[in-house]
Amino acid sequence: MTGSSSPAEHTSSEALAPGCTQHETLATRELVRMLRVPRTEGDVLPESAIWHAYIELERRGEAGAGAAFVTALKALHRQRSFARSDMAAVDVFPEEHRLASDPYLAELWKSYKRCICSNRNGPAGQLLRELEKQVR
Repeated sequence: MTGSSSPAEHTSSEALAPGCTQHETLATRELVRMLRVPRTEGDVLPESAIWHAYIELERRGEAGAGAAFVTALKALHRQRSFARSDMAAVDVFPEEHRLASDPYLAELWKSYKRCICSNRNGPAGQLLRELEKQVR
């Protein structure tokens, strides 16, 4: 890998400004690609990268952002559930749930990440089903 970092590999724990995502400068095409092929390497939760992409696509009014987000989230959840995964499990963006305009969705996301970080895939799966209802 080259010295430049991918937009999905935001490794610092800088606080995000309210209403801002780490991906707001990316083209829509790149954001959609991030949802289609989530990156699992690095020290940032891959779920965080797709959350930021989803929030930015929703902000831009992109059709199908919710469905693509849920599909990507399910793929990551399946990957975490089936095998001992080496994906990051430390949340470097603990306040990112506040990016959601819907307070219930924000709380669901916060709870989902808490379960993922503590390797509680069963409860995370239940929250994932509820997240799916909220974003579609």
